[in-house]
Amino acid sequence: MEMTFLDKVVLVTGSGRGIGRTIAESFAERGASVVLSDYNSESLANAKQVFQEKNYRFLALPCDVTQEDQVNRLIEQIVSTYDHLDIVINNAGITRDTLLMRMKTEQWDAVINTNLKGVFLVTKAVSKQLIKQRLGKIINVSSVIGIIGNTGQSNYAASKAGVIGFTKSVARELASRNVTVNAIAPGYIATEMTHVLDEKAKEVLLTAIPLKRAGNSQDVANVALFLASPFADYITGQVIRVDGGMVM
Repeated sequence: MEMTFLDKVVLVTGSGRGIGRTIAESFAERGASVVLSDYNSESLANAKQVFQEKNYRFLALPCDVTQEDQVNRLIEQIVSTYDHLDIVINNAGITRDTLLMRMKTEQWDAVINTNLKGVFLVTKAVSKQLIKQRLGKIINVSSVIGIIGNTGQSNYAASKAGVIGFTKSVARELASRNVTVNAIAPGYIATEMTHVLDEKAKEVLLTAIPLKRAGNSQDVANVALFLASPFADYITGQVIRVDGGMVM
C-alpha cells in the first residue's frame, strides 16, 4: 500500500515553522491539499512562499487558535473551498518557561490557551464536518513533558497532559463515526524552540536519550503521516512517543 494523500485535505495549525511546517510539507509532497495556518503572519508568509516555489497544492489562512471566532471562520473557509476536510493536525503550541514561584498568571494562561484550549476549539469546530463525512483523522501534538513533567515547565506540562486526556476522551466519542483521534508526544526535537537552550542543558537532555541524539521535525512528521494513512485505520486513542527512548 502506497502512502499517498491525493484528494485529501489536511489542516496543520502552527505550520508557519518548526514541526508544523515539516508536517505540512510532508503531506504536500505526497499529493495532499494542505491548509497552512498560523497566528504569526511573517512565518505564514515564509511558508506560503516555499509552498508556491515547490508548486504544492495549498491554502494559507491566518488563525489564532485561542480565538473561537477565528477558528470557526477557518474551518468554514476550508469546507467552503474544498467541500471536505480529511485530516486535522493540532500542532500550534508555545512555551513560557519559568519556575512555578516566578510564573505569572499571564504566562500560565497563554500556554494553556494556545496548547490546550486551541486543540479543544479546533477539534470542536471540525468534529461536525468529520461526523457528517463519517470519515476523518485528528492528530494532536502533545509532548513527553506532558507524561513526565519538567522543572520550569509546569504550565507546558499541564497543557500537554491535558491534550493527552482530551485525545483519549474525544477518541471514544468519535469512534462510532469512523473518526480516529491520536496524539504524538515528541521528546527532545531540534527546532527553533529548542535552539535557545544552552549547550549544558542540551548535553543533559542527550544523556537521557538512549539513541544519543536529538530528534528532528521529520521524525515527528513521519508518525503523523502514518497515523493519517490507511495503515493506522484501526488505531485510535493512542499516544505515540517520538523521543529516541527517552521515556519508556
